[in-house]
Amino acid sequence: MSVTLIERQAPKAEAAPDPDPVHTGPVGKETQIIAIYGKGGSGKSFALSNLSYMMAQQGKRVLLIGCDPKSDTTSLLFGGKSCPTIVETSSRKKLAGEEVRIEDVCFVRDGVFAMELGGPEVGRGCGGRGIIHGFELLEKLGFHDWGFDYVLLDFLGDVVCGGFGLPIARDMCQKVIVVGSNDLQSLYVANNVCSAVEYFRKLGGNVGVAGILINKDDGTGEAKAFAAAAGIPVLASIPAHEDIRRKSANYQIIGEPGGEWGPLFEELALNVASAPPVRPKPLTQDGLLGLFSRETTGAAITLTPASQADMRGGIFVEKPTLEVVYDAA
Repeated sequence: MSVTLIERQAPKAEAAPDPDPVHTGPVGKETQIIAIYGKGGSGKSFALSNLSYMMAQQGKRVLLIGCDPKSDTTSLLFGGKSCPTIVETSSRKKLAGEEVRIEDVCFVRDGVFAMELGGPEVGRGCGGRGIIHGFELLEKLGFHDWGFDYVLLDFLGDVVCGGFGLPIARDMCQKVIVVGSNDLQSLYVANNVCSAVEYFRKLGGNVGVAGILINKDDGTGEAKAFAAAAGIPVLASIPAHEDIRRKSANYQIIGEPGGEWGPLFEELALNVASAPPVRPKPLTQDGLLGLFSRETTGAAITLTPASQADMRGGIFVEKPTLEVVYDAA
């Protein structure tokens, strides 16, 4: 008896061509919607609070939306005070038979409008689903009719749930910014975000990466090397400075015109506004490890395969199987 081998079908014609290049001209929509991704603890919230504050001082209408279940994006902006989140407010209002109003969830400081989507408590639901629910409610509140120059979305990058990839997957933003430091874990997350952008580009998406914001820059250069390898610009480098760390820990805004760190955030605001979205070139895991010294990452380790005998702690004798092997002739 012979088995006929079926040749693998060629790719469909519509899947063969490369997708159109990322748009590199001026952003066409009146409102620039920018999604900022980074590893938890990378300093996204600190950077975004100061960036949004500086943009507002430059005369821009800015809406900052925290999309991290920790709901800490706006805490620095409001001096450590927590905003009622959209998810918790929606649940409370629903039980009372009431509608959520914009004044229930959006708050203002010195021209910056800010809100938190929030999320479920630990073990009580999906954080990504909370984000989807939050945006559905924002649409009911008139999100697409609001007149802002910039909408900044703060997303947790080290979660692969589809809800956190919503802006990229659904073209809800025009461009993405990644936040990272000179450490492997934050750059791993930044690289994952670049991979997500590239994946959805191949599916017909239009979102590109505008660049990387390097936070806690100690001058070792790995984040800059990543940016060069991935083909994205460095928008700004915030130094690892004790004054910045202390003021951030005390919920102080440092992105003020005329302040010591004002010029840094003025430059960042200009670069964020003008940087075009580009198509990134995600690195392989080995390529990412190659940005660091082997002593730093432990990359000198060689993978040693385990055997069945190793798994059993002794001798392993392979037994015959009942598998039928057909003659291909």
